[in-house]
Parts: sequence; C-alpha cells; structure tokens
Amino acid sequence: MKTLRIDFVSDVVCPWCAIGLASLEQAIQRLQGQVAVELHLQPFELNPQLPAEGEGIAEHLGRKYGMDMAQLAQNQERIRQRGAELGVAFDMDARSRIWNTLDAHRLLHWAGLQGDALPLKRALLQAYFAEGRNVSDPATLVAIAAQVGLDAERARAILASGEYAAEVREAEQFFQRSGINGVPAVIIERRHLVSGGQPVEVFERALREVAARG
Repeated sequence: MKTLRIDFVSDVVCPWCAIGLASLEQAIQRLQGQVAVELHLQPFELNPQLPAEGEGIAEHLGRKYGMDMAQLAQNQERIRQRGAELGVAFDMDARSRIWNTLDAHRLLHWAGLQGDALPLKRALLQAYFAEGRNVSDPATLVAIAAQVGLDAERARAILASGEYAAEVREAEQFFQRSGINGVPAVIIERRHLVSGGQPVEVFERALREVAARG
C-alpha cells in the first residue's frame, strides 16, 4: 500500500484551515485500506505582528481585506455553512477577536515531537471557532493541552520560555520560501499543492492521483 506524505500548512485562527483539515481528514478516511498517509502539521502565522491583546475581528478584517459589516456577515455565514457540512462548528458570536498564534504553534511543535499534534490541533480549532477562547493565553493553552492528554506542567514551562520558537520560525520561513503565502496549503509528497479549504472530493481525487503515479 502506497504511503503519502502530506504537509498541512495552516494557522489555528484561520476558519478555512479548520474546514480544510476536516475535509482532508474525511478524504483520508475514504482511502483507508488503499492509501496510507503520513500527516505533518506545519505552522503558518496569518498575523505574526498582532499584539498580546489581539484585535477585534470586524476591525481586523476591515483593515486587512476591506470588508464592511455586510460583507463580513456574508462571509461568516458561508464559513458556517461549509463547516456544518463537515461537522465543524463555528460560533461567530463567541469568536469576537483574532489572536497572535506563535505560542499555539510552539505547543503544536512540541506535541508533534511526541506524535500528538493532530489531537491538539483539533482541540485548538474547536476552542477558538466553537467556543471563542483566547488561543494566545498561556493558561488557556495549558488547559487545552491537558485536555488532550499532554503534560500540563511541561506545556506551562514551554510557554514560559522561548522554547521551540526558532523551530517554528524556521518551518514558517521554509514554506514561505517555497511559495506558500496563504493557508491552508496541502502539499502531497513535497511536490503537489492543493490550496484552500477544498471539498472532500477534491482532496480525495488529488490523493488518488498522486498515489497512482507512484
């Protein structure tokens, strides 16, 4: 059985990344017994310059993309509907701010060294998009790490230091140099790129085609 390497480049405050991950995972499930997958979660910060207090979503999207309130509402409803199709919950009222995500990525890097990055990634996305929690707050991050069975004291120590920041920055710079400037980006076998929160069928077809090429 062919094993494919997939690098999933994303941020934990990117709604299309939550949609893309759910869609990709469902595509992988459809291929069980036919194609094996080695999934690597890679960091990308949409807003590395955000201060600790974050920024209001409406203000942020208005400044960054020129969205007015009507466009924002339309975009949020589109995201909510796409999420619902995949079983991903979005509570647009709970999620009022966008946060700096370097610390979340540092914890994900640490979890990845133990093979536990995917449960933590799912929990971070759930905490932010469905519960509106502050995924830059150290206490919140420690609680989420503990929730998925990671060592809370070790997580706390990492967050109190600069541990794994260099590794996260190095990975981000590698993918930026490789031409990734938007997320989610799904890179199959380090060569084939599928961009955006695509439908399950798109990911399934891409995986089948790459596997068939050998």
